[in-house]
Amino acid sequence: MKTQYIAAIALSLAVMSPFNAGAEGKGGVAGVVNGEKITVAEIKTIYDNTPQIHNQEKWDAFYEKALNAWVSSKIVQQAADKSGVRNSEEYKKQLQVAGNDIASKIFIRQELDKKITENDLKNLYNQYKTNFVSEKEMKARHILVENETIANDIIERIKKGEKFDDLARKYSKEKKIDLGYFTKDMMVPDFGNAAFSMKRGQFSQKPIKTQFGYHIIMVDDVRDSKPLSYKDAENQMKGILARDALKGVMTDIAKNAQVEKYSLDGKVIK
Repeated sequence: MKTQYIAAIALSLAVMSPFNAGAEGKGGVAGVVNGEKITVAEIKTIYDNTPQIHNQEKWDAFYEKALNAWVSSKIVQQAADKSGVRNSEEYKKQLQVAGNDIASKIFIRQELDKKITENDLKNLYNQYKTNFVSEKEMKARHILVENETIANDIIERIKKGEKFDDLARKYSKEKKIDLGYFTKDMMVPDFGNAAFSMKRGQFSQKPIKTQFGYHIIMVDDVRDSKPLSYKDAENQMKGILARDALKGVMTDIAKNAQVEKYSLDGKVIK
């Protein structure tokens, strides 16, 4: 139920491809930190290339959170630059280690890309569609609070006409109000059972207790799940095929390497 974001989200741009989002923001600019621009395209690239985010989080909601993290990262980076830390021996040593790691990751990715064909992706997608079993999924929002008294008070205020989202922003300790679409088994049992006992447009009439606290749920939609489109599934399929191909790639790389290993007492390890 907890939403997790990588604070230094900008770091992953090193291996991402650019995205044209020039029509958003202020002429394509998301923010400016001491004269240095952060573009919407940079943030959109992270969103589009991270399925676990874009499958659960709307772009608009992700954008604001990511921008705040990006700005914080940029402020620290600029302060580090001004301090002269890049001239330090510690920085140079760590840069070499990081550079080696980045080079290895890019090389492995390139080798994996050679192994994954369009035909492989199409076959995997057809297998996925053939084996897909539709089940009920729900789109819902929730408010999470620490105790039952507060939760009951919020329920009464919703009944009197106060807006769910306004109350959520004010009281919820979980800032991700909109949970997007989910199936029953994606949630902890008490939450899933309560949510799927309701219909579209209904909200919980009593708090639902889980290990996270007390929830008030608002059901926005209920539908039968459908297979992802090829485009939406493509990155996930590439990840599956890459994992399957990795062992072969590592074997190919290592087969011509001359390697000697020694134990702590200096003997050759065979």
